[in-house]
Amino acid sequence: MKLEHFALNVEEPADMVEWYVAHLGMKVVRQMAEAPFTAFLADDSGTIMIEIYKNPPHEVPPYRLMDPLLVHLAFVSENPDADRARLIDAGASLVSDNHLDDGSHLVMLRDPWGLALQLCKRGKPMLARS
Repeated sequence: MKLEHFALNVEEPADMVEWYVAHLGMKVVRQMAEAPFTAFLADDSGTIMIEIYKNPPHEVPPYRLMDPLLVHLAFVSENPDADRARLIDAGASLVSDNHLDDGSHLVMLRDPWGLALQLCKRGKPMLARS
């Protein structure tokens, strides 16, 4: 089986879509203009998506209060230092910046809505790039 998408109930889906497209290179695959404002965003490979929406009958998790290791979106980054600076300039906030013994560089940020984002430059890449 292949992973299609991971879904997140968020506070401001339309604003989040705009930010993820502008700053993380995501592409809108499908989007609803009315509640629950569901949007499917694909990564640059077009093979993995996230779904974001606001579904009022269900609680939006308190992403800002959650430890980033509970839930985060991890993105491959060729230059975590430059991407960190660029995303902070766009409204993200820094949580941690770690260099691991295996040569990996992992940067944990929070997007403007508090959802944790990780920038990963692995010492040995774990995914095949297309």
